[in-house]
Amino acid sequence: MPEKISIAHDGALRVPEMPVIPFIEGDGVGPEIWRAARAVIDAAVTHAYRGSRAISWTELYAGEKAARQPGGELLPGRTLEGIAEHLVAIKGPLTTPVGGGHRSLNVAMRQQLDLYACVRPVRYFQGTPSPMRNPEKLDVVIFRENTEDVYAGIEWQAGSPEAKEVAGFLVTRFGARLPERCGIGVKPISEAGSKRLVRMAVRYALAHTRRSVTLVHKGNIMKWTEGAFMEWGYEVAAEFPGLVAREGEPGEGRVIMKDRIADSMFQQLLLRPDEYDVIATTNLYGDYLSDACAAQVGGLGMAPGANIGDRVAVFEATHGSAPRHAGHDRVNPASLILSGAMMLEHIGWREAAAAIAGALQKTILAKTVTYDLARQLPGARQLACSEFAGAIIENLTR
Repeated sequence: MPEKISIAHDGALRVPEMPVIPFIEGDGVGPEIWRAARAVIDAAVTHAYRGSRAISWTELYAGEKAARQPGGELLPGRTLEGIAEHLVAIKGPLTTPVGGGHRSLNVAMRQQLDLYACVRPVRYFQGTPSPMRNPEKLDVVIFRENTEDVYAGIEWQAGSPEAKEVAGFLVTRFGARLPERCGIGVKPISEAGSKRLVRMAVRYALAHTRRSVTLVHKGNIMKWTEGAFMEWGYEVAAEFPGLVAREGEPGEGRVIMKDRIADSMFQQLLLRPDEYDVIATTNLYGDYLSDACAAQVGGLGMAPGANIGDRVAVFEATHGSAPRHAGHDRVNPASLILSGAMMLEHIGWREAAAAIAGALQKTILAKTVTYDLARQLPGARQLACSEFAGAIIENLTR
């Protein structure tokens, strides 16, 4: 019988043999990559547990599909309630307009469900085309703060009464020098928000036997926001006596916490990627770094991700909705497939998660890939999105 996932007395997830998990198809290519991902996830669960476990999927609506439902809301309250009720969900990409239009539904979902950590593992699958000489050296997990920084949405349009009022206050009260007409945004970085993000990163490093946690910031310039993030991060290290050491301290058998300036970190991840393991950073830098790292291992089509809070977790494709590709059955579904594997690991179904990673690796090594990889891979056989999913499923049993 299908049952909801719940939280046990010790705070751990209690996962039944047939958990009910909501999904959101997403916009643009969302429906086709979701169909591919769902087929692979279901096949991996069946393969790993021989029919003793299965997922009971239930659909929720957001984005363009939600707008076509009665009420016409892009992010209905009942969707947020459904995710919170079921604790775990998975979603395809949702369209975010550039400039005008509605604000990001992804950001709204993260903020309203308090999904404060965007977790992005970036690793290389052998045989994937890459611009790097040694892409296998990159194996990082990025913890990006999800609710603060410039993504908090506290901003006012240039020329608006609100922008003029805020600008006037800053000029008269604090002597700020501002152009006459400018948009204004506020960048909040809090102690509580920073510490809980770093704390999750440290716990992940300890649970997965990772070597280090690197705090990435621009504290040399923005001392009371970025610099504070760094200082609060080091305070978290002190919460784990005997388990976490600061860089330069004796650290045999302990997770090493270090920090790097953001612009330097981009260079470090290109030139010395194997020196980094778990990265904890602010919202904007996490966005940049995770995409830049993905480019080294095959692009966003190969990059999974999740938005995780203290209770709820939503797994997602990390790329956009790519509307010009919609309906052509050609986009790489690996991002959402690997996000599904992350979800399976999150609920404790590690065997199924490992089966997906293994089958994907075999499929890539066979050079049977979607167009984004095939055009860079001599001798590759180009597959449609649905065919690629089928090849992965075949490789589950090989």
